[in-house]
Amino acid sequence: MQVVGSILSVVGGVGSLICWIMVLIKMFPAEGALKGILAIICSLYAFIWGWINAGRFNLRNVMLAWTVCIVLAVIGGVINGAVTGAALQQGFSGGNLALFVSVVAAFIGF
Repeated sequence: MQVVGSILSVVGGVGSLICWIMVLIKMFPAEGALKGILAIICSLYAFIWGWINAGRFNLRNVMLAWTVCIVLAVIGGVINGAVTGAALQQGFSGGNLALFVSVVAAFIGF
């Protein structure tokens, strides 16, 4: 189960990164450098801007894919969290440290 959660997290994260870059490419010429830099610092701004302007800039498919990728990453993180929670109930050891770090990274978005 841990492998499935990790795969979902990685696929969701990489897909989100690709969609975020595609939205940034449309955002910079349309909104200027200041809002583009804001979107680099805060990807939530780019996500909201992308949905608001999906029809205007033909981003509907990109935004749907980005939303699906976020859902996949969250599901993968929940699966990894459940596995980690079970490991913590059995007693945390050094062998579980890599799993714990991957779950925390998935939730943070790295």
